[in-house]
Amino acid sequence: MKKHLWMLMILSLAFGGCDKKSKVEKAVEAIPVQLKVHRFEKAFFGANAQTLLQVKQEYPFFFPPENDDRVWLDKIQNPQWRELYSEVEKRYGDFSAQTQQTEDLFKHIKYYFPKTKLPQVYTIIAEMDYQTKIVYTRDKLIIPLELYLGRNHRFYEFPEYLKEGFEPRQMMPDVVTAFSRTQVPPPDNATFIAQLIYEGKMLYLKDILLPDYTDAERIGYSAQQQKWCQENEAYVWRYLIERDMLYSTEQKLLSRFVNPAPFSKFYLEIDNESPGRIGAWIGWQIVRSYMKSNDVSLQTMLVTDAKQIFEQSHYKPKKDE
Repeated sequence: MKKHLWMLMILSLAFGGCDKKSKVEKAVEAIPVQLKVHRFEKAFFGANAQTLLQVKQEYPFFFPPENDDRVWLDKIQNPQWRELYSEVEKRYGDFSAQTQQTEDLFKHIKYYFPKTKLPQVYTIIAEMDYQTKIVYTRDKLIIPLELYLGRNHRFYEFPEYLKEGFEPRQMMPDVVTAFSRTQVPPPDNATFIAQLIYEGKMLYLKDILLPDYTDAERIGYSAQQQKWCQENEAYVWRYLIERDMLYSTEQKLLSRFVNPAPFSKFYLEIDNESPGRIGAWIGWQIVRSYMKSNDVSLQTMLVTDAKQIFEQSHYKPKKDE
């Protein structure tokens, strides 16, 4: 009898957790979101000397006035650009699945940020600017499709550590990154911990806006890199603490532990085993710990200063073996 009661309690707790999650997701699903997707690359590469003016009138913000029409016609006819357009068409000729993903994302955004204005969505083919990628403004979301053809695409002559970000699955996390920059105030001081918390806030938004994504997908790691972070979390934290790095203002720490890089720079043998941006990953865990330990709203957390978040997070990674 006791065994049966115990099993009922476990099932009750399990279903209670599912109910709680489903209430949020049901509320999210009920939010009406319909995005207009403008396929600029189709219009542009389908244009000619007679129809270019019509494209320019429809998309004036993509045509700097200082450029002569000859520039655009040369680009339309250029064999390399035509080949790139062909490759994009093979993967994204039908954008319906990505449109649905974007609408699902903006349902989550509207749930947590109800005052957000739905943007007009534009797909483009640009200059493979991997440092900028998604552009998000108050009324426009611009997606450069040439950056999401798959890590092993023959066009990508980039270092291996960047290629994980070229997977189609990285499109929505990159949209959240661009959106997060409009919601997360920049660090209010130059300390290392302030930068870690800033990065952690950005990543925490991916937790709530992309609930069906893995942690590796949210930060742009491989599964192996994510596993390394989990297994070495305590060691990394101890390394930062023992060297008094948290309140340091040395800018070099950002290139060592926060900025995109092939690996993090401990100046030890483990460097080549580690992924880049380990500091951002640590900041993410601190923010997660803060949200678990404190009854605060998402909006309150986003504007709370880094020192308070760190001190009230009670962050303590599991001891390494």
